[in-house]
Amino acid sequence: MKTPLCILSVAGSDSGGGAGIQADQRTIQALGGHALTAVTAVTAQDTRAVSAWRPVPDSLIAAQVSSALAGFPVAAAKTGLLPGAGAIRAVARILAASPGLPLVVDPVIASTSGTRFLSGPAIRALLCELMPLASLVTPNWPEASALTGMAVGSHAQASAAAARLAGEIGRPVLVKGGHSGGRTCRDCLALADGTLRWFEAPRIATRNTHGTGCVLSAAIASWLGRGEDLEASIRLARSFLARALLRGRAIRWAQGRGPAYPGGL
Repeated sequence: MKTPLCILSVAGSDSGGGAGIQADQRTIQALGGHALTAVTAVTAQDTRAVSAWRPVPDSLIAAQVSSALAGFPVAAAKTGLLPGAGAIRAVARILAASPGLPLVVDPVIASTSGTRFLSGPAIRALLCELMPLASLVTPNWPEASALTGMAVGSHAQASAAAARLAGEIGRPVLVKGGHSGGRTCRDCLALADGTLRWFEAPRIATRNTHGTGCVLSAAIASWLGRGEDLEASIRLARSFLARALLRGRAIRWAQGRGPAYPGGL
């Protein structure tokens, strides 16, 4: 009998199907895994903005995560939107009981269109309770700024924020460079000892970038679940995301930014 590659996504639901649980599930399945899901929030959104959202109760989030870990051979997990300090603490308590489980924390603080999800206490809970459990934390430039209190508007500032955050939480941090300009997209990996690694690739010209952070973090978790080391998992996930962006850029959406497509189109 073959054991399935089970990857757990703990994240919000996107009614437009471009990000969150839906993007995670497509990614995990495209990489040959079985996606387990714990829905943390329900959002109403399209390619332009989030028009409404509501959190799932903390107890129900915790029950979903506990059921997944108890009933399936989970190889790795990732978190996305966790809608408050209570939810973060509940998930952290459960994941702390599985210390060998690879965990990717994508710290979703606000939507790209500007909807704020996390308050100051929730950000502190992320920093103090969930991130120290992570195999990797994957903030973008605005998230890295919110987590460190540092300005992040250049690659030099991104590397400084990555190093500070990695030192504070004692875990690796990948500050993604999607918000930078130029023809090259550069992500900075900082290890807890201060070591820096850069990952570079040509920037893909496309409007369809919704959910790219979700795709990347779910792909990294999937490769970690397959037993790849951290840097190899990042490289493989970046290549996977590039293929998704290339696949999705030919699709014309009515308006706004469409999703990257890791599979299916």
